[in-house]
Amino acid sequence: MNIPKNLLPQQWMLIKISSYLLLATLSLTLLIACQKNQPPQLSREAALGERAFNDPSLSASGRQSCASCHAVEQGHGAPNALAVQPGGPQLEARGLRTAQALRYLKTNTRFHFDADGKASGGFFWDGRADTLAAQAAGPLLGAREMANINAATITQKIAQAAWVNEFKTLYGANILNDSNLALAKLNQALERYQLEDAQFNGFTSKYDAVLRKAATLSAQEQRGLDLFNDPQKGNCAACHTSTKNPDGSHPLFTDFSYDNLGLPRNPDINENANPHYFDLGLCDRPDLKHRKDLCGAFRVPSLRNVSLRRALFHNGHFKTLEEAMHFYVERDTHPEKWYPKRRDGTVNQFNDLPLELRNNVNTKEVPYDRKRGDNPALNASEIEDVIAFLHTLNDGWNSNSKR
Repeated sequence: MNIPKNLLPQQWMLIKISSYLLLATLSLTLLIACQKNQPPQLSREAALGERAFNDPSLSASGRQSCASCHAVEQGHGAPNALAVQPGGPQLEARGLRTAQALRYLKTNTRFHFDADGKASGGFFWDGRADTLAAQAAGPLLGAREMANINAATITQKIAQAAWVNEFKTLYGANILNDSNLALAKLNQALERYQLEDAQFNGFTSKYDAVLRKAATLSAQEQRGLDLFNDPQKGNCAACHTSTKNPDGSHPLFTDFSYDNLGLPRNPDINENANPHYFDLGLCDRPDLKHRKDLCGAFRVPSLRNVSLRRALFHNGHFKTLEEAMHFYVERDTHPEKWYPKRRDGTVNQFNDLPLELRNNVNTKEVPYDRKRGDNPALNASEIEDVIAFLHTLNDGWNSNSKR
């Protein structure tokens, strides 16, 4: 800008003031733009829940927090390839099921049977918790997990926590005098954290960008999506919905239903050394023991961030998407690849269920409707395409991402 040299002092002052105002306006504009890209600030209760979620002092061992089994890097799923995670007072115990990912549970409901009699909703692999708060209580009191004896034990740990003053400020100075209420409030804070923190419900994958028309799938990813949706090929969308909901919200890639896949028995789970032990899923619940038709059924998880997981399904038997996808389509056409043989040479198919319950396994829907010797519903190349698509479901995508 060319400024005349013969300006009066008052004119110089006006120019300086205008310049300062312009700079202030630009700074404010930049600040607002940056804030728009920031996730919303957590409420005080949710922020407290975040501290508790990451605090190992709440466990009997003093070395295990919620985050120990639900790592951010794995989409709040298990941090390793172990079938089950360590726990107990000295981390000497082992769980019975794979640690589920905690993301995209915001719209889940309590367990129920829908109008068609189909099991749906609930938290944990067997849906036994009705809310995120109730789900949080499970590991805190679980003997194989954080191993607290009772609510009083947890209250003692809260009293020693670095955030105890925030806890009292939120819930009352005398909150620790009532152990059951204190535990309920802790679970409430953990629930608020999972409901409010953007990482749990971010919808930041490449596929979300595609649905917003801000990105496009590669040719291979598009082939994978088509196979994923095709009812005569992958038929994955039958349980892992891939299209927008009627209200325009993005899909969760689960319908929160239950299915019996007849998984191979996993010898890495200590209890499976006992030939009489079987994890029966839904019908292991006290309220459903009479429903033998539900034995072996487990909750259908979301496929968002699935390629980040290193142990898949409720028993963690498979470690890669390649293994899992081949099992899906070859379980019935080539059972000898997945199950052990008996002494007489026959294949012991569906060996993680008692013989009398093996008819519960889903053998009617595609791709499970094949017979031994048939061609699988997907070939190796098509499986690669579906896996390429599944990688687009990982949170944190941007235009510079490799996938």
